[in-house]
Amino acid sequence: MHLICLDLEGVLIPELWIAFSEATGISGFRRTTRDEPDYGKLMRFRIDLLNQHHLKLADIQHVIAAVEPFPGALEFSHNIRQKTQLIILSDTYTEFALPIMKKLEYPTLLCNRLSVKADGTILDYHLRQENGKKEAVCAFKSLNIKVFAAGDSFNDLNMIAAADAGCLFRAPESIRAAHPAIPSVNRYDELYACIEQFLLVN
Repeated sequence: MHLICLDLEGVLIPELWIAFSEATGISGFRRTTRDEPDYGKLMRFRIDLLNQHHLKLADIQHVIAAVEPFPGALEFSHNIRQKTQLIILSDTYTEFALPIMKKLEYPTLLCNRLSVKADGTILDYHLRQENGKKEAVCAFKSLNIKVFAAGDSFNDLNMIAAADAGCLFRAPESIRAAHPAIPSVNRYDELYACIEQFLLVN
């Protein structure tokens, strides 16, 4: 059996925090896992910034509701699901994800959750587990499933390394240059070709 594990933001949809930055005009929200390898540090910064500007969960959800998948993303995911199984491994949150999952026709998503006050103030974040993407891939492999993984950010590197095969997709030059041994592609047809090759040889 085969399984394709993909990151969500930067791969199938735009970065949600960048969309929020553009909507609010607050440049600090543009910082993502492409820029900051320490996810805990990044999330603490985001939560502090939200509270500093008195922004609530509903403000983020309002922006996310208008976000559309990348052109070609839905067709790409359809093509994968006609060949094998697809799992989205993301560091996003259940409180953010539902509108996006509907637009992607509800692929399976493993992600995290938030602690939110009754008034919508975001208090904290809770990881599904530490190194959740990598641990998910290792768990799938323990079931004798062959795994291909792809993502674009620092927090995808361990997932790709743990998989039987994988690549970077639309990753920034800084990440590609630091990890030249990992194949890198920029278009869905290129990524699909990598997946087809994986399915062929595994």
